[in-house]
Formats: sequence, structure tokens, C-alpha cells
Amino acid sequence: MSNMSEQSHLKPLFKITCIGLITLIGATIVFAAGFGSAYLLTQVGILPVTAPASDEQTQLPATPTPEWSTENPWPGGTPTPMAIPTPQTDDEREFQIFWEAWDLIQRNFYGPLPDMQTVSYAAIHGVLEELGDPYTAFIEPEPAAILSEDASGEFEGIGAYVNMTEEGALEISGVFEGGPAEQAGIQEGDRVLAVDGVDISGMTLYEAIGLIRGPSGTQVTLLIMREGIEEPFEVVVTRARLEIPIIEIEMRDDGVGYIRLYEFSANAREQMEGGLKELLAQDPVGIVFDLRMNPGGWLDQAIEVADLFLDDGTVLIERWSDGREEFLPRGGVRDGDIGEEIPLVVLVDRGTASASEIVAGALQDHERAILIGEVTFGKGSVQRPFTLSDGSELRVTIAHWFTPDDQEIHGHGLEPNIEVPWPEEETEDDPQLERAVEYILTGE
Repeated sequence: MSNMSEQSHLKPLFKITCIGLITLIGATIVFAAGFGSAYLLTQVGILPVTAPASDEQTQLPATPTPEWSTENPWPGGTPTPMAIPTPQTDDEREFQIFWEAWDLIQRNFYGPLPDMQTVSYAAIHGVLEELGDPYTAFIEPEPAAILSEDASGEFEGIGAYVNMTEEGALEISGVFEGGPAEQAGIQEGDRVLAVDGVDISGMTLYEAIGLIRGPSGTQVTLLIMREGIEEPFEVVVTRARLEIPIIEIEMRDDGVGYIRLYEFSANAREQMEGGLKELLAQDPVGIVFDLRMNPGGWLDQAIEVADLFLDDGTVLIERWSDGREEFLPRGGVRDGDIGEEIPLVVLVDRGTASASEIVAGALQDHERAILIGEVTFGKGSVQRPFTLSDGSELRVTIAHWFTPDDQEIHGHGLEPNIEVPWPEEETEDDPQLERAVEYILTGE
């Protein structure tokens, strides 16, 4: 954790894709952000998510392997029609048409056919499209493993943020302060052309990340193209075990403390508590808690972070499709946490989503803090993750969240107490932060 520079918190997070997670995840095993979140981050370890209402992080049972074979039915390139499974139930008889169609494709299609894993994945994606819910999602094994590692708050890699440009190039959008990438001289804006001699043009983001990440202490050679330098050049980076930097703090000259939380990863409360202790030791007149562009994360961490500032009461209501509801945390938050007395303002915007909306809504409803900024994203659905037999993951929407005063988050978002739009024209000023500081100093 380190103090941020005067303007570092102004950098837009749209472009950040940390190779690992930065979804986001909910209470226990339900994800708050959800894989379909508009602001999913990925980290190159280089560097995310919603969980069920349980206090135990347990692995859900894998989906049983189907009785019919999923192996490639045409080794050697000669199609061998697959035996059509005999339907046993009405639902299976309805699905029989799929096997009839696939059998005809195998027998008659002129050209190469995909293997059965590709067919299965495509079928799953097609079914999910019909649900009309962007947060019920199927994640293939490689990105699922990366997201799982990032959600832990730690990973092994080079310590850089990356994204994929519109042209399909892998671009460095930021580096960890003091991390391996920065030490090796990699800069924001650099484009990676090859990894250990392998051309990555045409690869997906996760395929490229998979090449760049690796065990701590090993080396990776990146072919870099940098603006202003005519020829590409190689950079050798020694990977390390890294903690994802999810907070930034600053003690301002006007006596106001500033703390920004970028996501609710598995160690969010720990990092927030450490940052608050560092600020409170400097006797601030108040705290600005910045949740702008925070896509969410683990629900249990959202409850724990809210608890830092609340002395009593509920953080959220979880309501299921059958009408059941649960008030979380059970029995209410704990009294006596370090942030319960300090004057507090929360900054929110249209990128404040999921778990961050839970925290903002709880602080607003309990009149512990006012919200300043813009209407939040409105992502209040709960996804339960199921790990499938091949390492892929299925996240299924199972419930919706409501604030303690029964405000519906999903599809609505939270209204700020004081609305401060972000300027349409690019600026280095931060009018939302300035208004928050003004409120703390004047009470108006």
C-alpha cells in the first residue's frame, strides 16, 4: 500500500484489464460483480464477481459428467456419426432434435467439423443467450482459472494491467508500483507483440495472459513496441508473487483523508482496515471513501467493509425468486470498528456496481454517509458459481439484493444525495472529489 500521487485517482479505469480477477465476488461463494459486469477487470500477474448467503466458502459440487462421450468422434479427420442417445424423459425427447441435426451435419457437411468440446460450449452459450440475463454466464477453463486466482487478491506474474485494443493488440495500461514490470522498464502504452518468441497477434486476451503469467522467480521475454521508438525491442521480466493493489490512500493538505477501493477481492477488508488505520493516525477531519468505477467482488467482503463504518444494523436484504428473503449479516454488524465515528462521504458514479452498491446503499440508508456523484450502475443480482468437471465455470443468477431500506439496486442503481456529473470534456480536475471535500469541511 502506498500514498497516491496528486492526480493518480483521476485515471479512468475503463481501460484497465488486470490479468487475473477484478470481479468481482459475493458473499461466501456468490459473486457480487458477476462475470458479465460492464467493468470486469483482468490482471496480468501479470491481475473479479457474487456469492450465496453463507459464511463458509465451500466448493460447490461439479455437474455430473454426461453418459454420452464428449471425445472427438472423428479422429484422423474421417467423420464417424455419433450414436444418438436414447431419450428417457420428456425433456430429453425435446432435446432429441439437437442430436438429429448434429447427426445430419456429421454425415453431410462439406468441410472440417469442430470437436465435441467446441460444440458443447457453443450449445451452452446459445442456451444462456436465450435467458436474457448477461450475468448468468459460462466461463471456459482458462479464464475461469485466471479469475479464480485474481479473486484471491494475489497472483504470480509481472505486475501489469493490460487491455486489448480495438485493433486486437495487447496494450499495457498500467504497472504495479515497484513491481517486476516497472523494474524492467515496461511503461504504460507499450504494446506486447510476442511472448517468449511466440507471436500473440490474433490471440484472445486470456490466451495472451496465460503466456505472460507464470511461477514466481521465472523469466519471460516480451517483444515490445513503444510509441516514438521505430523498432520493437525485447524486455526480460522476472515474475514474482504479487498482491493486487486494490486501495489507494492520501492525506490531503486540507486535513481530509482519501481512500479509494478498486474492487472487493478476498482481502478487501484487510486492506481497507490497514488504509484507514494509516489515515486515522494522521487525525483527519473526515474521510472521502471513493467507490467510483468499483465493479464489485465478494459479498462477504462487502459486508465486512461496510461493517468498518457501521455500529449496528443490516447491510443488505437478499431476496430469492420464491419470495424467501434474508437480512445480512445475520444478527447485524459488529460494534467497535475503527471507522464508525469519523465523518464520511462516499463517491459513486455509473461504474459503481454490485458489491460497491451494497456498501454505498447501506451507508446511505443508515445515514452514516452521504453519496456524492452520479447514479450507480444498478447491478443487484446474485450469481452462484458452479465449477464443472472440465474446470469451466457456470455462474447462475439466483437472487436479487436490496438495501436495508428496501431500495432495489438491480436495474435502478442508487441516487446520490448530491449529484455532481462528470464533465463531458476531458479535464484534470475532479469536481466530484472537490464537492466531497467541501461537504466534509463545511457540512453543506
